[in-house]
Amino acid sequence: MRRSQKISAALAASAVATAAAAATMAMDSPSPPSATRPAVGTPPSGPCALGGIRDNVSESATTPAGYARSYGTVKALTLFIDFPDARAPITPRARFAEFFPAVTDYFRASSYGRLDYRPTPLLKWIRMPRPVSEYGIARGATFDPASPTGYYALAEEIVRAADPSVDFRGFDVINVLATPNAGPAATRTVLSVTFSGGDMGLRTADGVPFRNVSFIWSRQAGKSAFRVLNHENAHSFGLPDLYYAHRRDAPTLVGHWDPMDEDWGPSNDFLGWHKWKLGWLAAHQVRCALRGGRAAEHTLSPAAAPDGTKIVVIPTGTHTAFVVEARTRGPLDPAVCRPGVLVYQVATDIPTGHGPLRVVDATPRSRGCFTRDKYVDAGLTDATFRPGATYTDRESGASVTVLEERPDGTYRVRISPARS
Repeated sequence: MRRSQKISAALAASAVATAAAAATMAMDSPSPPSATRPAVGTPPSGPCALGGIRDNVSESATTPAGYARSYGTVKALTLFIDFPDARAPITPRARFAEFFPAVTDYFRASSYGRLDYRPTPLLKWIRMPRPVSEYGIARGATFDPASPTGYYALAEEIVRAADPSVDFRGFDVINVLATPNAGPAATRTVLSVTFSGGDMGLRTADGVPFRNVSFIWSRQAGKSAFRVLNHENAHSFGLPDLYYAHRRDAPTLVGHWDPMDEDWGPSNDFLGWHKWKLGWLAAHQVRCALRGGRAAEHTLSPAAAPDGTKIVVIPTGTHTAFVVEARTRGPLDPAVCRPGVLVYQVATDIPTGHGPLRVVDATPRSRGCFTRDKYVDAGLTDATFRPGATYTDRESGASVTVLEERPDGTYRVRISPARS
């Protein structure tokens, strides 16, 4: 095919519109906000923008080069693959409709309109030359150029098949949607994975590296199942996994307060620290309580509202801080059963999948308040602090007191910074 006929981000608008119009979503999807913010973002800066790990996804406030842009217009290529022993039972359009326009709407709502996510599908199944079992795709499979199996071998064949039809230069992220009958069900093993950041050693015919690519397998369980793609794309934006990746019996650290931990069940919004890291908050929406400073009062606007102060960051060390925000029930937070002030600790030097972020549980002896959905780990659903409650970190001396819940849904808090 001639280069002028290749599918590109610039030429795909009509194809996306047609696919989106034909999509009938069987899952809940968030509605876009009535008044969106401008599609511009502000990268974190200032003394509370803690640095940290630079060679992988992490909670570091600044994201290294090589990851995808997370605000403004982000162009996503979507490819579809099946196998000789797992032929697709549905059309590419139907598979696309499982995720879009819901993924786009979610990012628009969570970012307050600052992320304009535009998916472009190559609406055909790319048949892989080998049976799915021969690729050795399992949880933990690597992107190894020296291996005849694994994700590099799979990606190499995908690129070879797609190159004549796709101009990869116009895309920020790549989504590979496997036919849902390839591999085990997501309720047994979650195989979906993202390879992001640095050069993975594979280039397209257009001369660009094949990176920031998410492979989506099977189907996620529960409502809002499309959010597995929001989770995986967030890795391409630089966010880490918040669960313990290698300990099945480990306690839940964040639960349903952020999709980088639980991305199944009812929808859930990103934490304020992540919104700041992704460039979705304006500078005036972040307050910094520096070590050794005086106690001060702040008014927190709930995550669901686009305006107002979103987070107060309380540094406790070079790579650690407490973050304070308000969470109430909203379009992206239907499972919030105890509205209030959420406090969590961020560590920018702890690797992904090893607990880089931990929610402070205001009711540690409780079993939680949202118990009617088996896909929600209930233990932390009532972790928020209510008016009259105080949390004090004994090690640093930092404290948070919730003074008042106001009629407009905002919360007044008093923050005492960590000792110097």
